[in-house]
Amino acid sequence: MSALTTRVVEPPRSTASGLFSRMAGDLRDRGYSVCPGALPTALAGGLLAHLHSMSEARFTPAGVGREHGHTLNSFVRTDEICWINGESAAGRDWLAWTTALQQHLNRELLLGLFSFESHFAHYRPGDFYRKHVDAFRGEANRVLSVVAYLNPGWQTGDGGELRLYTGAEDSSLLSVQPLHGTVVVFLSEEFPHEVLPASRDRYSIAGWFRVNGSTADRVDPPR
Repeated sequence: MSALTTRVVEPPRSTASGLFSRMAGDLRDRGYSVCPGALPTALAGGLLAHLHSMSEARFTPAGVGREHGHTLNSFVRTDEICWINGESAAGRDWLAWTTALQQHLNRELLLGLFSFESHFAHYRPGDFYRKHVDAFRGEANRVLSVVAYLNPGWQTGDGGELRLYTGAEDSSLLSVQPLHGTVVVFLSEEFPHEVLPASRDRYSIAGWFRVNGSTADRVDPPR
């Protein structure tokens, strides 16, 4: 199986609006966008410092599914997560940045993005997340997936790549190194993906923009 690895480029010099427009254009043209150096330096540094200050007890084994269908399955994934609720300064800065992204994408693409949820993810050496999709077609919950990486000094041989399957054939895939500050966004229903094992601790944020799926007898997203 061959994979195309993203080329590392200099961080974007444009304003946030320019960066968000680039993401919007990529989403319009191909359904995904990979932006090395997209996170502002201060934001990436603050998030990483907050991560390292957190107690390991704050992280719990990640599961699959939601609500009554939520289960732990170490065959599928072995990472640990901590949800971001804005109680820290770094978390609030992250949520402010994603709110600005949400507003920009709604203006340019009319996606109707309504809410956002995200968590820190810690992959210890050898951890993985097998091929999956973030939303099942037709459920209209998670619309857009966002991944941000917090790994200074990451080297090619460290592993831990995100594999994004971009076509019907398994050979049509994009391999993204978890370089510090890189942000990946993609349509949640359209692109299966997986996280390969790494040889060192790997940190990231995974998030999802959702539409409003609430009904008279059900609040979505569930609280």
